[in-house]
Amino acid sequence: MSYMMQPRIVLLKEGTDTSQGVPQIISNINACQVVTEIVKTTLGPRGMDKLIHEGQNVTISNDGATIIKLLDIVHPAAKTLVDIAKSQDAEVGDGTTSVVLLAGSMLENVKTFIEDGVHPQVIIKGFRMAQAAALDKLREIAVQIDAKEQSATEVLMHCAGTAMNSKLISGNKDFFAKMVVDAVNHLDEDLDIDMVGIKKVPGGSITDSFLVEGVAFKKTFSYAGFEQQTKKFTNPKIVVLNVELELKSEKENAEIRLKDPSQYQSIVDAEWKIIYDKLDKIVASGAQIVLSRLPIGDLATQFFADRGLFCAGRVEGPDLQRVMRATGAVIQTSLNDLNEGVLGTCETFEERQIGGERFNLMTGCPEAKTATILLRGGANQFIEETERSLHDAIMVVKRASKHTKVVGGGGAIEMELSRFLREYSRTIHSKIQLIVAAYAKSLEIIPLQLCQNAGFDSTIIVNQLRAKHAQGSRWEGVDIENEGTVDTIKSFVWEPAMLKENALSAATEAACMILSVDETVRNARSQAHGATSQQHAMPGRGGR
Repeated sequence: MSYMMQPRIVLLKEGTDTSQGVPQIISNINACQVVTEIVKTTLGPRGMDKLIHEGQNVTISNDGATIIKLLDIVHPAAKTLVDIAKSQDAEVGDGTTSVVLLAGSMLENVKTFIEDGVHPQVIIKGFRMAQAAALDKLREIAVQIDAKEQSATEVLMHCAGTAMNSKLISGNKDFFAKMVVDAVNHLDEDLDIDMVGIKKVPGGSITDSFLVEGVAFKKTFSYAGFEQQTKKFTNPKIVVLNVELELKSEKENAEIRLKDPSQYQSIVDAEWKIIYDKLDKIVASGAQIVLSRLPIGDLATQFFADRGLFCAGRVEGPDLQRVMRATGAVIQTSLNDLNEGVLGTCETFEERQIGGERFNLMTGCPEAKTATILLRGGANQFIEETERSLHDAIMVVKRASKHTKVVGGGGAIEMELSRFLREYSRTIHSKIQLIVAAYAKSLEIIPLQLCQNAGFDSTIIVNQLRAKHAQGSRWEGVDIENEGTVDTIKSFVWEPAMLKENALSAATEAACMILSVDETVRNARSQAHGATSQQHAMPGRGGR
């Protein structure tokens, strides 16, 4: 009986909540399904939008990554879906809703196996086998396009159009697809999308948006004398500064003690001489465009105007970086060594009125190719959603340019991989056969949800797709326009193969991670904020 007298061993601080075993895995799966339920109606060309109200900000979007970020999910397992949506958005730009749906569907289809006692590691092994087989098959059947042919632009436009099919601007997808492809084609070989700027100008029609083959930035705060400046230059020299050109700066940055009040005038004259010396050095350098990150005062503005120069102070950091990279200018923190080597240039510089705003436009930049898209439109929420849609399309076109294989959209590739995995599962002689078959069924969530969001009978159309894929119609997908099925390759519903590869990999990794967690330990301190309300709302663990 001595063992009954042993003291109780306490490993965790009092108040720490622990839950483990099968109930914990099921709880995590249920949490992920709640997130999936929220975003699944946004999938596809007929997907619905979500209006998220946060303080004074209202966001209208059907972009999966944007919605999940704004939801502020606190459940630790469900946060995994947030991470995969962010990674998909950063890596490919599109397919964020798809990756969340795939992960949620995988977990839903193996939930019964967990409840029946199948070990999670068996399921994880089956998932990894299915993922490897699916990715191999995807790479095998992906259609190779030649980006060097004349039709490459059309291929990229089809990819951009497919990415915008599910967005608010889907009605103008042809207009924006050409704009996006032209913007990406203007970049250097590294395709740095930071060199594609997007500026929003409220007012006008969405079709008033246009592409600037260069750098464009909004007119900065200006002083008297600005209107007298020259507003158009051809092949100008451009100097970029991090220097404040204001008279007051000299007075504030120096302390002088005088014994004779008559010396005060000489001090004032010295201050004026310092600022005029700076301005003379800039004019002597041959620069015609003066841009600075810091303010340019009224004295300097009038000085430059009298000499036919253009100046702009308080230029935003990202715009200044793009100007430097595009024109070849080197930012200067001192004016003592202004020479040809630090000056940039462009073919044309002009100030233009666009809507209610003025913009400074630089075109024909020699050093690095760049582009700027100026968006017009009515409501601010609509313009912001258009910006998010164009970002997704730009990322898709960038990937399609580098990785020249595409697959059919509209659920076609998912149905083909599902058919392949069903056949593959029959060659497996262990219980993993059931797991691979469940993985195959999970892929059907994409065409299924596309049908439901369009108001179609999903059972009929998905069964038609199964039959046609079994007969060898590899690229048969959902026809949103005519409520049926269609060859998505022939109808130009194309998506980069890399997008689907990344989505499958991310969704599988997320599902495996969630299945591998069988215990959650929550520190008492982390739940202290809601402890009082929880005690009133529900009894303790032992208080049944």
